[in-house]
Amino acid sequence: MAVEVLLMDQVEGLGIEGDIVKVADGYARNFLFPRGFASEVTEGKKRQIEKKRLERLAQLEKEKAAADELVKKIEGVECTISAKVGESGKMFGSVGVPAILEKLAEAGVEIDKSKVALAAPLHELGVFDVEIKLHPEVTATLKVWIVEDK
Repeated sequence: MAVEVLLMDQVEGLGIEGDIVKVADGYARNFLFPRGFASEVTEGKKRQIEKKRLERLAQLEKEKAAADELVKKIEGVECTISAKVGESGKMFGSVGVPAILEKLAEAGVEIDKSKVALAAPLHELGVFDVEIKLHPEVTATLKVWIVEDK
């Protein structure tokens, strides 16, 4: 059975504070209500949370604008990482998120490591596209060149 709840905080996959959503009764009773993420829908609660919701929407817009600016910076960065290569042409080790973040920091771009969407470390020489999720609606693509260390 579904029940309508008023979100008191942002819940990933459901919405932001102030949204009225339908969820399963058990999900509301066992997860959302005890953790304070949601409450029953009442007029008093709606008025109380509406101001907080408007502030959150304004904050999300500011974050999106900042993320758009950061996309321009990231896409202008040339990320070249040199790696040691054996006689057979195979790379020693791999290039992971820390190496990419280090190169971005050298270019003056500071981002959190959780924003880099790299499924597995890079084990080959070549050019790779690495996605960086800066905002739910904004994603940057960084070109990473892995070259042989001379």
